[in-house]
This record gives sequence, structure tokens and C-alpha cells, in this order.
Amino acid sequence: MLILEEEKKKKHTVTFCIIENTLFGMGNPLLDISAVVDKDFLDKFGLKPNDQILAEDKHKALFEEIVKRNKVEYHAGGSTQNSVKIAQWMIQKPHKVATFFGCIGTDHFGEILKKKAEEAHVDAHYYEQNVEPTGTCAACITGDNRSLVANLAAANCYKKEKHLDLDSNWELVKKAKVYYIAGFFLTVSPESILKVAKHASDNNKIFCMNLSAPFISQFFKEPLMMIMPYVDILFGNETEAATFAKELGFETDDIAEIAKKTQNLPKENTKRQRVVVFTQGKDDTVATVGFLSALVQEHALEECIRAGHYAANVIIRRVGCTFPEKPDFH
Repeated sequence: MLILEEEKKKKHTVTFCIIENTLFGMGNPLLDISAVVDKDFLDKFGLKPNDQILAEDKHKALFEEIVKRNKVEYHAGGSTQNSVKIAQWMIQKPHKVATFFGCIGTDHFGEILKKKAEEAHVDAHYYEQNVEPTGTCAACITGDNRSLVANLAAANCYKKEKHLDLDSNWELVKKAKVYYIAGFFLTVSPESILKVAKHASDNNKIFCMNLSAPFISQFFKEPLMMIMPYVDILFGNETEAATFAKELGFETDDIAEIAKKTQNLPKENTKRQRVVVFTQGKDDTVATVGFLSALVQEHALEECIRAGHYAANVIIRRVGCTFPEKPDFH
């Protein structure tokens, strides 16, 4: 993991009381549906044993069929929702430290998702609409393999003017001190991201973003670079960093050099030096989730990284984005 910051801050003791809604996340909520299946099931829907794909028309019946299986597990999912969910788990109490916005459908899966977010003690405020069904991600498990099929559906339908702009919701945004949004949401509502990012910048709060996947830099470069001047902490893995560098014409594949050039991109809030966190190695991207829990508690950067490594180490050993009742992190 390569971290770049301008200068090491002096270590000092901070007495800090965490309150509700300190961490704000906004993104694509998905209901994770996990079940053990057989090879015939995979073959029926043209799935590989270990893969990640977006659902096509031929997969629609898959979601109906998988819920009829024995021992189906449901979890609140989606990149950003998972991140704030695990930050909440790391913090434990108070509950509802993390707020989450996203779009779901007015359907059975939507009700399950609301229940699962509540069980995770995340303060989820969903924009609910009846045009598209709640987004889902089916995890088809065969032995040690997982074939993931995601259907974004309602997650693509978030509307700034119908949800984020409402006074009661914007008050929750204003309560936060740390903001985290994955690059995936640039495909849905860049105008919503921009409004939140500007608020963070104008009020000297911390706005974090994740490059999420190489295709974000490739095909959504314009909205990404519209947000970049407001980004205080940028996360990404080495593949995403390399693609980002290529799209911006950095003319280097050295991760340290890419981080330095990224740090020096124009920035609105000059009171905060941009921090760049590029993870390297297997199962790296989940390190973000623990990092956020320490960041919310105003811990030093080194402690944020340690928390990130701990959370990642727990999660990669389990099926889906799940965790024990309590963390063993000190």
C-alpha cells in the first residue's frame, strides 16, 4: 500500500466524541443474495464458477430462482454501503454513526434491504421509486468459488432534486464531518456528488473518493475530473491508478510517481493537502472500509491504515461482506 501526504502530522492525544451521522456515504445500494448452487445452475444461466458480471436479460429468472434455494442469506450490499457498514461495525457505538443515501424500489427486496441496513446500525435514507426494482447482487456459491451477478436496476435511478435536495436529507449531509463516495456513483448522479463535495470543501470537511474500477477513468473521465478538485483523500488500487494515469497523460507507470502527480492536481480547499492511497497486492480494495472508521475518530493516518488492514484481513476470509459480531481491533 502506497500512501502519499505532504508531511507527517505530529502525534497528539485527542478526546473525541463520535456522534450520529458523522460519516456520510452515497452510492448504489444492492441487496446481496447468497446461496449454494450446483454446476447445473451455473450452466443454466451461462455463469463461470468464479466471476463478476452485470446481469443481462437472460439472468432475470436467476434472481427469482436463487431465493427458492435452501439457506439463502441476505445482506445490505453495494460498494459504498458496504464501506460505511463496516466503518459502523468497527466503531460499534453509538449506532447510526454512518448515514447512507441511494435509490431502491418499492418492493419485497427493498423492504429486506431496509431491514438489513437497520440491523447493521447504518442510518439508511433511501430514495424509493416504483419504476425499477431494488438492485440485487446474486452470489452463486460452488465450493470455494463465487459467481457474482449484479443487477443495478433501481440503483441507477437516484435523483438529486427528489432526494438529496430535500431539506430533511440535506440536514443529514450537513451533520457529517467525513464523506465517502465510490467512483461507481459517477455513472448515476455526478451532480449529487458535486453538491456534497462542494459542501465538504466550503466547510473544510473531509471528502473521500474511490476510483472504483478502470472503466470509471476511461469512460467517465469528465465527471471524475469535475469532482477531483474537491477530493481530500483518493483511494484506488494499482490497476485503477495506472488507468487513471494513462487517461490523464501522466506518461509513467510508476505508482509512487502517479500518486505524486495525482496529489498535485488542482484542489479547491487549500487548507487540506490531498492524500492519495493506492493499494497494491491481492484483495486490496477493501482496505478502504476500516480506514474510514479510524478517520471518523480523527486518528492519525498511520492508525487509519492499520484499521484498514485489519478490516480487510477479516473480510477476505469470509463469504460476502460479512463480519463477526464485534471487531478485535485495538
